[in-house]
Order: sequence, then structure tokens, then C-alpha cells
Amino acid sequence: MDGDAFRTYVQHVLAPTLNPGDVLVLDNLPAHKISGIREAIAERHAQIFYLPPYSPDMNSIEMAFSKLKALLRQEPARTVDALVKCIGNLLDRFHPDECANFFHDAGYQRSS
Repeated sequence: MDGDAFRTYVQHVLAPTLNPGDVLVLDNLPAHKISGIREAIAERHAQIFYLPPYSPDMNSIEMAFSKLKALLRQEPARTVDALVKCIGNLLDRFHPDECANFFHDAGYQRSS
């Protein structure tokens, strides 16, 4: 995705859904830092938090991917179609509380 496409997405899709006080967590993809992004978020009284250049300890998706990869190693699927089906089935093993814990373990706090 290039910067223009991301800006269009933020302005027309994401920003209208934001509420005051929301925090948007982004990595350091150059497309995330072009002009217009911060302004569109600020207009909604939300803010952007950029992750450090690479911080798997603060990236909850890394924890989920780690579990998914471990589960995939136990599966015999070796074709694209079999992998897609297998991944879909494996994702059902991710309980919502476990997913919330991925965020907690990464240092994010639940809102009260």
C-alpha cells in the first residue's frame, strides 16, 4: 500500500469511525507518516502512537503469529488450499480472552 492509498483509507474509512480519545497504533511504514494522516486522526480528537522501529514485545500480533506457527507445525497441510483451510480452523482455537491477554502481555491496559 502506498501513502496516497493509506491516506484515502484513513480519511474516508477509518477516521469517520474514530471517537475522541481513541488511539491508533501504527508501525513505521513510510505510508503511515505522509501528510494528511495525523491531521485526519487529530480532527476526530484521536491520537496516533507509533511503535518503535521493530518491537515484537509491543506487537501483540507477533504473539498470536507465534502460536499460529506452532500449531501449523503440527499439521500435515502442505498445499496452498490445505493451508488456507487449516489456518481458518486453527484460528478458531484463539479464545477472545487469550487474544486480550496478548495485548495485556504486550503492555497495553484494558480500558475501564
